[in-house]
Amino acid sequence: MSPSGGVIVLMYHRVGLARNAWEARYAISPDGFKAHMLALARRGHCAVPLDALSEWLEGGAPLPAGAFVLTFDDGFRGVREHALPVLEQLRWPFAVFLVSNLVGGEDVWTRASNPDGVTYPLLNAEEILDMQRRGVGFNSHTCSHASLPGLDDDRLMRELAESRNSLRHLLGHQVDYLAYPYGHLDERVAAATRSAGYRAAFSTQPGFNRRDVDRFRIRRIDVSGTDTPAMLMRKVRFGTNDGTLSNLAHYYLDRVRARVPLLTR
Repeated sequence: MSPSGGVIVLMYHRVGLARNAWEARYAISPDGFKAHMLALARRGHCAVPLDALSEWLEGGAPLPAGAFVLTFDDGFRGVREHALPVLEQLRWPFAVFLVSNLVGGEDVWTRASNPDGVTYPLLNAEEILDMQRRGVGFNSHTCSHASLPGLDDDRLMRELAESRNSLRHLLGHQVDYLAYPYGHLDERVAAATRSAGYRAAFSTQPGFNRRDVDRFRIRRIDVSGTDTPAMLMRKVRFGTNDGTLSNLAHYYLDRVRARVPLLTR
């Protein structure tokens, strides 16, 4: 939990090497990821499970100082290969949002966007169950990673409900949380997510999560493969997707202007 009283949720995707600048938006190198986690630990931060965040949002037990939630979208195999050993050493829980119809497949939804046209392997059922036994949480990223607002009502509910049911059979327990693919949502999508039985859902809107946050629009900070540890710490401190020094300078300049109105004239 930050000094502001809010909780940060970090969003990663693939842990592995990036072939091009487009991939670097979504893929962080194994060494880069380890450096991120160690920087957080040195600053007194600690990861807590999704359930702990959800219970706190609903008025439950307070979270420790420095608490944050760590999430990975899509379910890339690199999370198991490169992130899991680091997080097991730190004893930090984390959550992975799975595309249920593509378990054991590849991220085919990126093929048209990636300049190199390549795809990367996703976790298979055996790997998922092994990670679950080791304390990793798994939840839904829909059936096919479709942009939900553009779907008709029937297809929308299938993406939400069938993914939840499929993962429940795989994991052996209820699936309570959803991450919206691409962060795309509107009022209809949020209402359908609630109707499908989810407890909460995660957006890609940055910021701190306080107890008055909409449970179906929980905020997350997008972490890029090009973020240095210092940039990550600025993102965490200010609840922003922009961890550059120029953004920090703008932040402090705006604060000075607010205190000294003459500077704005």
